[in-house]
Amino acid sequence: MSISKFNGEGYYDPTTYEALTNVAAEVRAARFRPLVYICSPYAGDTEANVVNARRYSRHAVDTGYLPVAPHLLFPQFMKASDPDERETAMFMNIVLLSKCAELWVFGDVVSDGMRIEINRAKYKAKPVRYFTTA
Repeated sequence: MSISKFNGEGYYDPTTYEALTNVAAEVRAARFRPLVYICSPYAGDTEANVVNARRYSRHAVDTGYLPVAPHLLFPQFMKASDPDERETAMFMNIVLLSKCAELWVFGDVVSDGMRIEINRAKYKAKPVRYFTTA
């Protein structure tokens, strides 16, 4: 959308231009949602953990963030039981984490994979937020 510095009659109108530019900036800012990495257990009771990860992701959306939850995506086409695929998935998790503004840790249990993600976020000086419920 282009905002003209001229009014409908063709006259220069800086006041209207500035007002419309400010409104357009507010609209863009309202649509911005920072990426947050959802860190929660997957292994163990995977069915319950997937339900929880979905709920945590919904919490992020409801509070104005864009969730990244690779443990909801990668198990769709990768085998956590295969050590090579697990290592590849963890690498991809770290790549995605590097694109996120924050890491959000959910639950009372921190798995080995979660610990790797938390340590990496701290190493990269990313904010780490802990949630016991969502």
